[in-house]
Amino acid sequence: MTKALVTGGCGFIGSHLVDLLIKNNFEVVVLDNFSTGRKSNLDHVEDKKRLKIIDGDLNNSKVVKEALSDCKLVFHLAALADIVPSINNPLEYFSSNVQGTIKLLEASRNFNIEKFVYAASSSCYGTPDVIPTPESAEIKLNYPYAFTKWAGEQAMLHWGQVYNLPVVSLRLFNVYGPRSRTSGTYGAVFGVFLAQKLAGQPLTIVGDGSQTRDFTYVTDVANAFLKAARSEARNTIFNVGSKNTYSINYLASLLGGPTINIPKRPGEPDCTFADTSKIEEALNWKSIVSFENGVKSMLENIDYWKDAPVWNPTSINHATKEWFSFLGKKHA
Repeated sequence: MTKALVTGGCGFIGSHLVDLLIKNNFEVVVLDNFSTGRKSNLDHVEDKKRLKIIDGDLNNSKVVKEALSDCKLVFHLAALADIVPSINNPLEYFSSNVQGTIKLLEASRNFNIEKFVYAASSSCYGTPDVIPTPESAEIKLNYPYAFTKWAGEQAMLHWGQVYNLPVVSLRLFNVYGPRSRTSGTYGAVFGVFLAQKLAGQPLTIVGDGSQTRDFTYVTDVANAFLKAARSEARNTIFNVGSKNTYSINYLASLLGGPTINIPKRPGEPDCTFADTSKIEEALNWKSIVSFENGVKSMLENIDYWKDAPVWNPTSINHATKEWFSFLGKKHA
């Protein structure tokens, strides 16, 4: 029985990855500081003997060593997310997403980890010039979150190059699905829309809603992590996307209900769309959950968002004030 560490395993993507690993007869250790993750995301796991949850931070070397004990694989998903707080608190993001990653990498090489799989972000492409966007596209880091996730990825590749640690990075595009985060700052569109729908409030569409996103269902993403870990691939980067892109207006129509438009935000791309040919060829992976079925599953689990903050144009304007003040000048 292989033992694997999942950092951020009580979070959105991490908890679905834990489900998949348990299903595939892994023993799983979860390291999570619960800044956004919830223990309840794993309450449903029946075989508790194969799941250990450690409450701790990546910057605590003692805790990291405890978590890595006897592990063969590391899935590194723990990170601070979202644009707005990264602009307000860049040092906190650097500490978590870069320094925390480096400490985990160093500990992993000392524990002779057989594969280290990193959850990178497609935000490193900024507003891409090439659509669909390949892994070779120009890097455009528009805000601290994108910078710190890319810097963590570069550190991982460096440890792979210098210390021969087998590493793979997955650049994730617009992951959605049950258990997506409900707390914290104004962020991902699904959490915003579902909370608004539950509260009977209009869905706040940014700009004219024609912008498109490569929405990729979370179970497909979890499967990409497992395939990467089991593969011979090392010291490389793969895009993980749905092989399609969908407008925010189409998402709103699938969810149903009234809408309202708010100002377009600087630094956001008009389209995210992954070129997934590399991962399809190398890992025989592709997305299988259709967008329509994925949205249907979200609506079936909508009560999960009953305690989420309900955003409106006024509160969104207040929350994104720093965003516009720092990034708006560059895009004016």
